[in-house]
Amino acid sequence: MSLKDIQKDVHNWTKQFDPQYWPPHEITARLSEETGEVAREVNHLFGTKKKRGDEKESNLGQELIDIIFTVTCMANSQDIDLEKEWEKMMDEKSHGRDKNRFKKKI
Repeated sequence: MSLKDIQKDVHNWTKQFDPQYWPPHEITARLSEETGEVAREVNHLFGTKKKRGDEKESNLGQELIDIIFTVTCMANSQDIDLEKEWEKMMDEKSHGRDKNRFKKKI
């Protein structure tokens, strides 16, 4: 599935609502909440803070998908083509200022 497909899926699902997308500041607040849920899950999985017995099971993959969904809502609401932006970013990583930024495997 491409980023274009993901954006289309989100668009098709959200068009049933009024408004279709929340204002940018509300989407940003939602993104902060979702990021906190990822951090909490990572801490439960890899850190010292384990879940209480009464806490519901969650899934790191689903928490990450919640972030992708929220980012996609922001992009769609602002008419941003994520696939095009991804290609620009990867070009920068491969050929721009980040080309030699990190130690490479030999």
